[in-house]
Amino acid sequence: MKVSVITVVYNGESFLEACIKSVIAQDYADLEYIIIDGASTDGTLNIIKKYENHIYKFVSEADKGLYDAVNKGLNLASGAVIGLLNADDMLASNSIITEVATSFKNDGNLQALYGDLNYIHPTNNKIIRKWTSRQAGKKDFENGWMPAHPTLYIKKDVFEKYGNYALDLGTAADYDLMLRFLYVHHIKSKYLPMLMVNMRTGGLSNGSLRGILKAAKNDWIALRRNKLPLPLLILLKKKLNKIEQFFLT
Repeated sequence: MKVSVITVVYNGESFLEACIKSVIAQDYADLEYIIIDGASTDGTLNIIKKYENHIYKFVSEADKGLYDAVNKGLNLASGAVIGLLNADDMLASNSIITEVATSFKNDGNLQALYGDLNYIHPTNNKIIRKWTSRQAGKKDFENGWMPAHPTLYIKKDVFEKYGNYALDLGTAADYDLMLRFLYVHHIKSKYLPMLMVNMRTGGLSNGSLRGILKAAKNDWIALRRNKLPLPLLILLKKKLNKIEQFFLT
């Protein structure tokens, strides 16, 4: 079973190499690595060139934002299963893709899986908070909880059936996709109880008050679009759920 991993990057020279190394160190043989660059102007392209023998496909061109680039990667991917790894993040061990592939091989009806994630300091790698998942049901989404998107691996045919990431929701496109796939269409998913990703803090939706407010607005739109009940209450619960993660460190 081929597994595709997609990394989207723009001017990511600070951490991209660690991201790439965590992918090419995987012990799973049938792994397809795709990098979509948004026409970087720093040293990003030099880093990618250094590892070009390990990269199946590479595109560097201007895009309409993060999830436009992600959708480009999805359209290029030929794996039966697809996952995303942000340029600032790292797979937590060398056996992550093997564990993912084994789960899908063992259950032919499985359509998605996800695991646990650590938020780490961008420079010293100290754990800031932990996102421990569980087997998700509809009530979890209605209570403002969701799986950690950076750990999510999805069958390619699910994208083909239900669509890619929405381009009008900014950084909430991942939330919208999980609601659409897991809540609305209730695809068969599985929680893999293991640390899958170390994610550096300081993402697009958390960098400023303006970014936080914009992300909250887009979350609300995603909730309404997918017809969840009491979207404002769910949004409040979603924010409160993050507080719990700080007590797991």
